[in-house]
Amino acid sequence: MTFQAYLDNIQAKTGKSPDQFRKWGKDRGFSTATGLAAGIKAGAIVAALKDEFGLGHGHAMAIVALLKGGKK
Repeated sequence: MTFQAYLDNIQAKTGKSPDQFRKWGKDRGFSTATGLAAGIKAGAIVAALKDEFGLGHGHAMAIVALLKGGKK
C-alpha cells in the first residue's frame, strides 16, 4: 500500500485531510511547522490517534510520518 493510499483510507475513515491532521498535531503540541515537537515520542501520538479517531497502528504511524514532515 502506498503512503497516499494510507492517507486516502484515513480520510475516508475520519473525514480529516492531511492538512487537518497537521493542524491537529500542532494544536495538541505534538508537532511544529518543521517536524515533531521536542521530546514527543511516536507512541504518544499513536495512542492519541487510536483513542480519538479509532485508527489502527499502521494508519496512526502514517500520521506520525506526516507530522514528522518526511512525507508531503
